[in-house]
Amino acid sequence: MIKTHGLTHLSLSVRDPERSLAFYRALFGVREYHRDQDSIQALGPGPHDVIAFERRASHGKPGGIDHFGFRLTDPADIQEAVRTAEAAGATILRQGEFSPGFPYVYIADPDGYTIEIWYE
Repeated sequence: MIKTHGLTHLSLSVRDPERSLAFYRALFGVREYHRDQDSIQALGPGPHDVIAFERRASHGKPGGIDHFGFRLTDPADIQEAVRTAEAAGATILRQGEFSPGFPYVYIADPDGYTIEIWYE
């Protein structure tokens, strides 16, 4: 087994890195820590998470990734998550409960990537 700190980053092909940064900042509180001509890297929301927004012509194409998720700390926060997502410009795809007390919502970001916000 290889010892790691776990999954450390996600790199998304996006149309507009600035727009993506604003969306993920509004939704999850990420903060910029590096930028160059074609990309912005953001820290958060977890203490070791990095999301890179790379300007690419292939933006929004899943390339085999169906979705990625963010786990809530409290199931009661699901409706606030939905309101925050809508205010940030997300499209609500579907929501419900996996079982009683385990809510979820699937949203689409500005480039069409599917994000799951859920509690377990």
